[in-house]
Order: sequence, then C-alpha cells, then structure tokens
Amino acid sequence: MLWIFYILPLVYCQQVFNFNTDLHDYYVNGQSMLEFHKNLVDIPSVKPSELAVAQYIEQFLSSNGLTVELHKAAENRYNVYAFAGDERNSKILLTSHIDTVPPFFPYSIDGSRIYGRGSCDAKASVATQVFTYLSMLQSGDVVPGDVSLLFVVGEETDGVGMKSVGHSYNASWEIGIFGEPTELKLGVGHKGILMCYVNVEGEASHSGYPELGISATEILLPVLNDFLTSDWPVDELLGPTTLNIAQISAGVAANVIPPFANASIFFRVSSDLEALDKKVRSKLDGIEHLSYDIPFESAPVYLDYEVPGFESIILAYATDIPNLYHHNLTRRYLYGPGTIHVAHSDHEYVESKDLVDAVDGYKKLIKYNLEY
Repeated sequence: MLWIFYILPLVYCQQVFNFNTDLHDYYVNGQSMLEFHKNLVDIPSVKPSELAVAQYIEQFLSSNGLTVELHKAAENRYNVYAFAGDERNSKILLTSHIDTVPPFFPYSIDGSRIYGRGSCDAKASVATQVFTYLSMLQSGDVVPGDVSLLFVVGEETDGVGMKSVGHSYNASWEIGIFGEPTELKLGVGHKGILMCYVNVEGEASHSGYPELGISATEILLPVLNDFLTSDWPVDELLGPTTLNIAQISAGVAANVIPPFANASIFFRVSSDLEALDKKVRSKLDGIEHLSYDIPFESAPVYLDYEVPGFESIILAYATDIPNLYHHNLTRRYLYGPGTIHVAHSDHEYVESKDLVDAVDGYKKLIKYNLEY
C-alpha cells in the first residue's frame, strides 16, 4: 500500500493544474505562478488576520532575491514592500491588497475556473504582479530602480494599509499600477464613497396608545423614502451616483411603539462629492429626534487609461488609490485579472487563463511607462 503515498500527490497535482495544459504558465526559479496563487488563496486573510499571508509573501520574495520589508500598518497587520538591490525608489510601483472580505473559503478548481476567497479580489493581482516583476528582472527587461512591489492590508475596510504608506518608507514613485479585478482592461475611473448612519431616538409606549409614545420608524421611513426618490449627481463618464440602504434596525416588539430606528446608507459617488455631502446633510438637518454621522467619504477617481493595445472599462467600485495621498504620482493605472461581478460572492473565482494573460498585460504596461 506504500505506493499510494507516491501516486496520490501526483494525481492531486495533475488535478490542480490540468486546466493549464494548453496555457503557458509562468515559472521563476522553478516556481509556478499558479502554485503561488493557490498558496495565497489557501491562507485566510480576512481583516484583521493578514499577518500569515504577509509573512508568506515576504518569504517567497526574499527567496527570489528581493529586498523585502514588513511595515506595520496596525497591530499585527503589516504591508509588504519589496524592491531589487538597494534601490528603494522606483519609477513604477506595482501594488495591490492582501486582505479579503469574509467569509473565508478554500481554493478549488472546476474546469478552467479557480475558486476561493480572494482568488479574484485581489490575490490574482498579487500573484500576477509578483511573477511579472520577477520574470522581467530575470530576463533583464527591468533593472533595480525601475519597479517595486507594495502589498497592503485593509483595502476592503478602512484603507489603513495604504493610508500608512508615508515617509517611513523613505521611497518615492512616479507611476502607480494598482491591481484589482478589471477584466484585463484599463480602468477609466471609479466612483467614490459616502457613508451615512442615521439614528432616530423615539419613545416606547403601548401600541394601543400610540399618542403616548414617539414612533422612531414613522420618523425614519419618510426620510429613507425621500432618499430613494431623490435625484443624485450624474457624471458623463462614470454615470449616476447610486445609493444602497444597506441596513435597517428598529423596535423591540410588534405591540410596542418603536423607541429607536437606525439605517446605514452607502453612496457610490460619480460626481461632485461636496455637493452630494451638502444635499445629504440638508435632508437630515433639523429633523427632531434624528441624528446622523458621515464617518467616511472619498471623491471619484479618474485614471490614465489610453495605452495602445488595451481596452478600457468604467468601474462602480472603490479602491485604495485615493489612500495613497502621500505621493504625487504623475500617472495612475487600474488593471488586473478577474471580474468584480463575482468578487465578494460565495462563488468568487478567476479564470486560469486570465492569470497568464494578466502577466502579459502588466509587462506591456511596465514597458510602455518605462519608455514613455
């Protein structure tokens, strides 16, 4: 029976990589990009538990001869910064994020699709950026000072990783290439964000005597209806501003006048964040028993996208790009394998061919900008 211990690993490896028989996988120093991507996906990295995947990337890049640093962004949460030799500065920064949304589910394969949390968003970008850089260094297409790598935590939540990229890195970059699912197209731009929490404090009473209480829901519901039926800013390029009334909570029992009601409202902002902020506040100011908080907002982002050989795409999601405000990049690109339409879902996946094609795409972007 000893033979089974030798045969099973071979069968497993063939099953894992049999979709790639008609593809050109990337190998660097005998290491496979597809296997590296698998290892990334199989390490859970839902906030705030990104440390293990950061350490794995650090070890992998160090073993391939890069200078690698872990930079603390928050307690037990570290960004990974890597470059060739002693050249901390580079013309181009390749960057993506290593955190994922919950819940974690492991790597699996079905035909040409690679499933798993983060398989698309954004460990596909991380893996392809790593192998793009290593293969270009190996071939001599880039030299120290041309490109560096930055992988951050917290993109899916508070942006703490990218926001922490400040002067402590002692590095500068001219051009940023940000990795996210873009269907292998260059992002024209993406919408911004405005988050608003609305809270109503009523007064409980017996539901048979509503005049003795203050119904929090009767105050909140007309406000939400007003938001749903209002017109919001529209941009010719990014389209309409959209809102999502994501969470509603109210009351204690069916026969009690509700003493509280609250809701969270999430805007995808396509135009004029300042005007939107004023309009939201004007609808909420002065309503008795109602309070609100706008804890986070970011403006729409417009990007560089006119590069020969690339299609473009307009994106409704937000990214870490506005959080890299410490550095005045002259050009910013958004590009990566996979589609946002399956990211964050319970069936997140990336096409295996997209991983290979993304390396070619990143190489073209790098070469274009080095020659620009």
